[in-house]
Amino acid sequence: MRRLAALAAVLLLTACAGSPRLSTPAATAADGWTPMVVRTRTVGLGIPGGVRLARGVRFAGGLELMLPPGHRLHGLSDLKTVGDDLLAVTDAGDLVRGRLAMDRRGRPIGLAAVQLRALTRLDGGAFGNKGDGDAESLIVTPDGEVIVGFEKVPRVWSYGRLDALESRPTALPTPPVPPGNTGLEALALAVDGDGWRAAGEGGGVWDCDRRACIEVTAPPATEIPVSDWRITGMDRDPEGTGWFVVQRRFREPADARARVRRMDRSGTMGPVLIELALPSTTDNFEGIAVVAEDDGVRLHLLSDDNSNDRQRTLLLAFDVRPAR
Repeated sequence: MRRLAALAAVLLLTACAGSPRLSTPAATAADGWTPMVVRTRTVGLGIPGGVRLARGVRFAGGLELMLPPGHRLHGLSDLKTVGDDLLAVTDAGDLVRGRLAMDRRGRPIGLAAVQLRALTRLDGGAFGNKGDGDAESLIVTPDGEVIVGFEKVPRVWSYGRLDALESRPTALPTPPVPPGNTGLEALALAVDGDGWRAAGEGGGVWDCDRRACIEVTAPPATEIPVSDWRITGMDRDPEGTGWFVVQRRFREPADARARVRRMDRSGTMGPVLIELALPSTTDNFEGIAVVAEDDGVRLHLLSDDNSNDRQRTLLLAFDVRPAR
């Protein structure tokens, strides 16, 4: 993954950048939350040729987070929506929340009230190293429970309700994914009932609840290589028919791509809805959040910059409407 970042990011574009904006931090920290100052600027899709959108899909704007070296928001890995807020995790073991500012046309123009809170181990202590705190996936249940998936040391932990987070999380069933950079990568709420769907970056899909995980799609005998499409994020379709999935692929020397498809209950993937590739705007997209709208859904895609100054942290929005 680091090699991917170093090679692919050399050619990534600063597409259609607008004027930087500064987030509005909270006045005081409360309940372990720390205000964060985040500069953003608007971005577009860049040079034509690398973006492919299915019928009924429209780009609705984007932001780049302007993060200096050492900023805690490097490594954003997944996000979900909670009301009007965005909730994200980082691969250093942090939980981040903020509010997306929109213009009159519904395009993202900035982030407000950004706050960060460190996640903790089962005993309430801090993670000893970045590998232990490698949070890569996230769900928020209808009653506000925050559940986080960790990749390098595969675990699924509940941190309690967002409005009363617990310092000592509760361990939940985890699918049998291998440890390391091809482990647990995506979580999404089940389309019906209690539970969640999980996917490994190296392959395999499971449906889990608080008792066990049941295999939906078996992992391949040989894990999916980085040169093929790997699942890096997932969120439930509000219509209850399946999930929206973001996938990532890299082929040497610098072919870095991301795409979005639907997944049904059997784990079968549908046609490509969005594909991002050079020479247009692309990056290491790992997170996806789906918001119901009057006539379809809005998809938010989030990239992880790997703390690499040749990559970017991007938040892109796309509207998906029924094809007519």
